[in-house]
Amino acid sequence: MIPHSRPTLGDTEAAAAAEAVRSGHVAVGPQTAEFERELARTVGVGGAVATSSGTAALYAALKALGVGEGSEVIVPSFVCTALLHATWAAGATPVVCDIGDRANLSPESAGANLTGRTATIIVPHLFGRPTPIGPFLELGPPVIEDCAQSLGTPAGQAGACAVFSFYATKMIATGEGGAVASDSDELLESVRDLIEYDKKFDVRRRFNLKFNDVAAAVGRAQLARLNGFVARRREIAGTYARRLADLPGVTLPDITDSACFRYVVEVAEPQELIDSAGEAGVALARPVNPPLHRVVGGSCPESERLFHRAVSLPIYPSLGDAEVGRVVDAVRRAVSQSGGG
Repeated sequence: MIPHSRPTLGDTEAAAAAEAVRSGHVAVGPQTAEFERELARTVGVGGAVATSSGTAALYAALKALGVGEGSEVIVPSFVCTALLHATWAAGATPVVCDIGDRANLSPESAGANLTGRTATIIVPHLFGRPTPIGPFLELGPPVIEDCAQSLGTPAGQAGACAVFSFYATKMIATGEGGAVASDSDELLESVRDLIEYDKKFDVRRRFNLKFNDVAAAVGRAQLARLNGFVARRREIAGTYARRLADLPGVTLPDITDSACFRYVVEVAEPQELIDSAGEAGVALARPVNPPLHRVVGGSCPESERLFHRAVSLPIYPSLGDAEVGRVVDAVRRAVSQSGGG
């Protein structure tokens, strides 16, 4: 079975992890500090704070921006539920809005849902496809850029801060992990304070959301390979674009400027395509399941439409050319058997 997602790890990462273990320093230490500096340079901002997960990074970013009880946080519907959980953990209310161009949050929907309680807007760059931040900045509240799927693009430089995830199948993998990146030293210091509760003499609520040096050592090795990872993802996406372009009823994604974290096609019957490809040994998946308006209620027509049509194909740096060919063959065969998308 060709898995839908898998990390791209090798001897370099194994050696880095082993060296961190041999150093005797496996908690937060010099590797974490170097990883934070290298990540900030990669993103193009002043600094970064590494955390235990991407969700932890988002929670800490919200709290650092003063989000709490009585606050509202604007989020898109077509995204993973981490945004809901981080918002709830911060004590705020998520306001779920619809998507627009390239499946990213619609500025018009976000603007229509602004209230006096709107504390921030979370703008994901979904599937690695950057979205312009300017229209969201014009709405007024601070913007958190969710770059969990877009590391390796210019995304993450325009908002109040950006959050990242280093989960096993993200653009770089440390197993678990995340980070907040920003040009604001004040915001980053607030995040750093929030994720460590020891030796504090005030009543601010904190949690242990720290990173560690073993994961940081792996992350540094992965960051050094990031450009190659993105290039390979784009190469695979280009192959899909060429070899699937003539399929009837199949809409291919716009991959312009994309890191190609996901390659998401639209078809009339997603589950039929997923089941048929699975029988051929290729794992496809729904890229978002469920959209957030199905969890908290509300109407998001474009998110609902895409949920009923979207299928994600395998795309990751360790996917070999022969495997790419098998994915193409499985999709073409499934579409042919169904009489079109």
